[in-house]
Amino acid sequence: MNYSELEAGILQLITGATEDSVRAFGEQTMTRLVRPALLHGAAEDELTEEARAALTTAGANVLTISATELHDELATIYDGILVDDDLDTGVLTVISALAHWKSYLAQNRRGELYELAIRSIEDVDHQVSADLDDILATPEMAAEYERMRRLLAPGTK
Repeated sequence: MNYSELEAGILQLITGATEDSVRAFGEQTMTRLVRPALLHGAAEDELTEEARAALTTAGANVLTISATELHDELATIYDGILVDDDLDTGVLTVISALAHWKSYLAQNRRGELYELAIRSIEDVDHQVSADLDDILATPEMAAEYERMRRLLAPGTK
């Protein structure tokens, strides 16, 4: 499977899933994408202390935070970014995931969950450098796609 086919498959899974499955997928994916390990590479001079605190709070409460509260935390994070274009990859992943989750919570748009799925695929790719022509060739990428299939299409083997 190439990368374009993977994207299309993920989109099809998300659009065809039940509301409960989509929500479970979103929650599990968010938990994965805001894990503290992704923030360990952040340099002290990338974020203000307030932004770091907001990032930690949002990540720790991602399953219970409201869209409004998350909006406020994201505003603090954005205001506290101290670099122009050189944020750590893990920090970018967490911020991007939080922004998509906020939009999902506020508007219940499945497209935001598709974006979360893509961020999750990119996170795995960052770890293993997958081949875009055979994206599922690494065990890690195959496992991530299977996780998505399992959550979005219950009963799928």
